[in-house]
Amino acid sequence: MNIAILGSGFIGRFYAESLHAQRRRDRIIMVYSRKEENAKRFAADYGLSHYATMMEEAIEHPDVDVVLISLPNHLHEEAVHLCAKAKKAVICTKPLGRTAAEAMRMLKAVESAGIFAGYLEDLCYTPKFLKSLDSVKRGDVGKVLWTKSREAHSGPHSDWFWDKEKSGGGAIIDLGCHCVEISRNFIGKQIKPMEVMCWADTQVHPIEAEDHAIGLVKYANGAIGQFEVSWTFRGGMDLRDEVMGTEGTIWVNSFLRTGFEMFTTGKGNDGYVAEKAESNQGWLFPVGDEAHELGYPHMFTDMFSAMEEGREPLETFYDGYVVNAILDAAYASAESKRWETIQLTDWRGDDPEAYSQNWTSYDEMYYLIKEEILPNGDVTVILKHKETGEVTQKVTLAK
Repeated sequence: MNIAILGSGFIGRFYAESLHAQRRRDRIIMVYSRKEENAKRFAADYGLSHYATMMEEAIEHPDVDVVLISLPNHLHEEAVHLCAKAKKAVICTKPLGRTAAEAMRMLKAVESAGIFAGYLEDLCYTPKFLKSLDSVKRGDVGKVLWTKSREAHSGPHSDWFWDKEKSGGGAIIDLGCHCVEISRNFIGKQIKPMEVMCWADTQVHPIEAEDHAIGLVKYANGAIGQFEVSWTFRGGMDLRDEVMGTEGTIWVNSFLRTGFEMFTTGKGNDGYVAEKAESNQGWLFPVGDEAHELGYPHMFTDMFSAMEEGREPLETFYDGYVVNAILDAAYASAESKRWETIQLTDWRGDDPEAYSQNWTSYDEMYYLIKEEILPNGDVTVILKHKETGEVTQKVTLAK
């Protein structure tokens, strides 16, 4: 497929590197940039046939099949509406919108136009995440009770990120979108997110938005998704996920400390180590294949395969809308200091009333609370009587 990429900056270059390296039959042929010199440079670097400084020209070019949006947040909606008007398939970088209302307008536009629309949530395509998700779906960890997703670094690379009006916020909108969608996948996208409790503050940078936040998202089945996001972390980019279930636990470290470490005085180093690395000397943590570790090749393979197969991708515009609704509630909670209800005007999952607590039975009379082998080899079982509620202990002596 022939692709027009809107945006020639940092993320656009990551996307171009991934696309031209992985599925070579899907090629970028057109780039749009607001600055002609940037468009020319990008086109030269990637051997593109066309460049444009008008968004409509890039989208409506007759050779373009798919539009890839890698623009600042405040330009996503305009680009999506132009794609819908031109009946061009569209894939959009995260977050989908600055607010749920903005995301909903984009969702309605693509659905009304009947065009393919994919949400580029790369951290839901990393190799470690995909393997972890397979384990969760198989039931290896049982019922998921709690997830934790963390993304922290010293701050984004472009000026517009630091402008609250253009970005829609700070670390929550920039990084929280990743963390929230990771948890949604582990807990189950069909399970409705209900409430958010969030703390946020501006601790380091002279900006209007938050540069550090921690939040809890409560789901209809009782699961909790925790996110930790920061533009104040020093030492690189920290990407970690955890899943705790009734039958197991998963810990994932996707970046920063992944088993590749080196020391250098800095002599001969060209200056780039890995995304958000703050030094090119001393002990460093390079990444073997950065785009691969961040999920880009798997993401684009899913998107273009979905187009060919006439199915939805793993991450859709609807997912982007739900994420924006959760983040809206996070911002409201950070302001009110209370649990805030997530306002989903269009919920397409399970009825939130469908979930009930199911305790594990030990036998007809008792629920099982816990079974444990003690240091002396005895086996102790803690039980609760189903009718009286009395808690008792049963011990089997070691032989």
